[in-house]
Amino acid sequence: MAENSSQERTEEATPKRREDTRKKGQVARSKELNVLVSLLASGFGMMVFGKQIIQDINQLLRDGLSFGREEAFNSTMMSVAFMDAIMASVWMLAPLLALLTVCTVASPMSLGGWVMSADQIRPKMERISVIKGFGRMFSPKSLMELVKAIAKFFLVGGVACFVLYMVLDDILILPLQPITEAFRATGSLFIWCLLGFSSTLILIAGIDIPFQLFEFKKQIRMTKQEVKEEMKDTDGRPEVKAAIRDRQHEMANRRMMQEVPTADVVITNPTHYAVALRYDQESNGAPRVVAKGKDIIAAKIREIAEENEIAIFRAPPLARALYASTDLNQEIPGNLFLAVAQVLAYIFQLKQARRGKAKMPVPPRNIKVPAEYARREQQEGIV
Repeated sequence: MAENSSQERTEEATPKRREDTRKKGQVARSKELNVLVSLLASGFGMMVFGKQIIQDINQLLRDGLSFGREEAFNSTMMSVAFMDAIMASVWMLAPLLALLTVCTVASPMSLGGWVMSADQIRPKMERISVIKGFGRMFSPKSLMELVKAIAKFFLVGGVACFVLYMVLDDILILPLQPITEAFRATGSLFIWCLLGFSSTLILIAGIDIPFQLFEFKKQIRMTKQEVKEEMKDTDGRPEVKAAIRDRQHEMANRRMMQEVPTADVVITNPTHYAVALRYDQESNGAPRVVAKGKDIIAAKIREIAEENEIAIFRAPPLARALYASTDLNQEIPGNLFLAVAQVLAYIFQLKQARRGKAKMPVPPRNIKVPAEYARREQQEGIV
């Protein structure tokens, strides 16, 4: 039961899933919107360019039907006249065709955007599968297409009958009118018919567009397992991320060990923790942690300090407090200034004594740290 539920497409598509489906050419589309826009563009184009087109048609017919006997029996001249008529027709309809082309291209883009993908024309066996074909025939999308076809039949048919009834008298008197007036009246009737048909498609498109968006959103839903796999592919698999973290940690430790020889003192626990401090007397800043670690890393810090003759000072509470409160390349907190100052003063005096410039100092005893660090150590298990 749990396995079946995990395979149900209950999760909303992720941005990556949407982008992948878009690359495959799968976007929401509404054929009714395309037809509606084409009809509206045709009606608008006829309203804008119709008068000029009718005048051009009259002129074209007048020129095309006016020729003498010599031209009629001259095949060359008739071919030239025919080509001229074709070119004149193209130029005459060019504005309307350009408008229809722009609207036909812009209509799909308004819903699903512009998509160019060869995946849609690539042969796929599932497209010729009989079982999947039956599944598509009885799917909600096919049912919606059937409902739309029936609705278009009755709506468009009803509107067509109504429009024809309203303009029947105008159609019957067309043969009795002069050809110029007949053309003008025909253009006007054509525009009204387009607008009437478009009004029915507005209702159908208004229902079809939300349905197509809902159906597409449902189609690209993901299972819980697909979401998990995508997260692994996007964020990286755990084992790869762990290896990267280990590598980064190793590089950080290597850089940290290179800073140990620049330290003034290494304060130890003595075996579990080690913190290397550097103090720049010319600056106004506090001592800074240049390296820290515990267990194996602490042992490595002590080893490098001994090799480079860096002073090692045993102060367990202070070492634990510095380790817990200060990050690498960060100045020590203010409430540890006094304790660290005691250690650094001893170290600097020790260096002077070894050079014969001062007496051998007495190591500071019972270096105290604030009680809050002791409580933190108990809470975090630092020993």
